[in-house]
Amino acid sequence: MTKKALAIELSRLRVFEHPKTNLEQYPTDSEIAAEILWNAYMKGDIKGKVIADLGAGTGILGMGALLLGAKRVIFEDIDPDALKVARENKALIEQENSVRFDADFQAGDVIEFDEDVDIVIMNPPFGAQNTKADTMFLEKAMQAADVIYTFHKASTKEYINSYAASNGYETTDYWEFDWPLKNTMAHHTKRIERIKVGGWRLEKKGALED
Repeated sequence: MTKKALAIELSRLRVFEHPKTNLEQYPTDSEIAAEILWNAYMKGDIKGKVIADLGAGTGILGMGALLLGAKRVIFEDIDPDALKVARENKALIEQENSVRFDADFQAGDVIEFDEDVDIVIMNPPFGAQNTKADTMFLEKAMQAADVIYTFHKASTKEYINSYAASNGYETTDYWEFDWPLKNTMAHHTKRIERIKVGGWRLEKKGALED
């Protein structure tokens, strides 16, 4: 599979039917998802790995990881409606590609997540509704894995790097995207608004030696 083919596959997935403002349910753009997943794949962080997609929503990041050869993906989200769509997306991909994927869907608050995995790949809330949401997700990701791929507002770059360092992680890679926010909520006035979003690869210091 190429990066382009991955983006096309991901663009076919269903998104939120009734996005919830309090949960900041914004779809992850398929091109951006493919970009971050492809980079992870090329670094050896996907094929054969057990991956957690925290705050998975409708599952685009986890689905991409499965398509790129992840051993198993755990989809975690507080919203059972979103996970229902994620399950349907998994069934769609399996049918189209004549494969069976190993996946687990866990409905619950991210603070309740209690599994050790190889990699976390996540697009957590940016903190518009809850200013501590991104930190909460990062804290849980660091408890779960030595390597984390995560999205946050680019304006928080200094904070994310500092928080990672204070918890024994280093930023090994950083990408920046013009993130499209489509008009999916009542308070949106533009058809599409683009914001600067960063993608991080964080690795626990000394993890390779361990």
